[in-house]
Amino acid sequence: MLQPGNLELDACTPDPLTPDGFNDHARLPYDCTLDHIRSAMQEFLNFLGFINMQLHTKDIARLESMLIPAGFSSLVGEFFVSTLPRFSAGLAKNNYHNGHPDLVSAGMYPDNASQYGHLGIEVKASRYERGWQGHNAEESWLLILVYTASRPSDKHKNVRPVPFRYDAVYGAQLERRDWTFSGRSSESRRTITASVNPTGYEKMVANWIYRRTTVLQDAEQVPLTDTAAADAENG
Repeated sequence: MLQPGNLELDACTPDPLTPDGFNDHARLPYDCTLDHIRSAMQEFLNFLGFINMQLHTKDIARLESMLIPAGFSSLVGEFFVSTLPRFSAGLAKNNYHNGHPDLVSAGMYPDNASQYGHLGIEVKASRYERGWQGHNAEESWLLILVYTASRPSDKHKNVRPVPFRYDAVYGAQLERRDWTFSGRSSESRRTITASVNPTGYEKMVANWIYRRTTVLQDAEQVPLTDTAAADAENG
C-alpha cells in the first residue's frame, strides 16, 4: 500500500516552475529561446502530473518511485528531447538510433539522422548539481536538467514523498578538454565514462538557464566529483 494521508497525493503534482527563475542573459544555440526551454519543461510537468494522478487512483507508485534512478533520469531527458523541437523549429530530434547529439540542427543531416556529429545539443538529466557524466568526451553543446524527485528506495528508508521539481538547467559548448575520463576498479562492472571536469562545470554554471533560489546553496554541499552518485544517475 502507498503511504496514507495526503503525502503521496500531494507528491503527484510537480512543483511549478519559478516564474523569475529564467536567465535573460543565457546564451542559447540554434535560435532556441528561453520560452522554448520553458515550454518543454512545462510539458513534462503536465505529463508527469497527469500520469502520477492516474497511477494514484489505482494505488500504484508514482513513476519516480517505480523506475530505477537512471531509468527515470533517462525519461526526463528523453521527454525533453522529444518535446523541445515542437517549440524550437531550429532543432530536431536525432533520428539515428543512439546517435549523437540528441538534438540536431534541423535540416543539417539527411532525415535529421546523425550517428556522430557536433551540430546540435546533447541533453542529460540528473538529480545532482555536479559530477555529470557521459559515455564519451564530446565536443558539443551540452544541456543539463537538474531535478529533485522521490526514489524507489525512499519507502524502505522512511523518506517523505516529495513532488518532482526542476532545480536548474545549465548549458554550454564543451570541448574535449572540459571532460575527464573516469577510471574503475578491476572489480567494478560500471561502464567507463567521461565526467565534466571543473573547467566544463564552470562554463555550464556561468551560462545558467534556469535555477531555483536555493540551488546555489545546495550546490556548495555536493562534492565536485560525486562519481558514485553520477554513476547511478547519469545515463
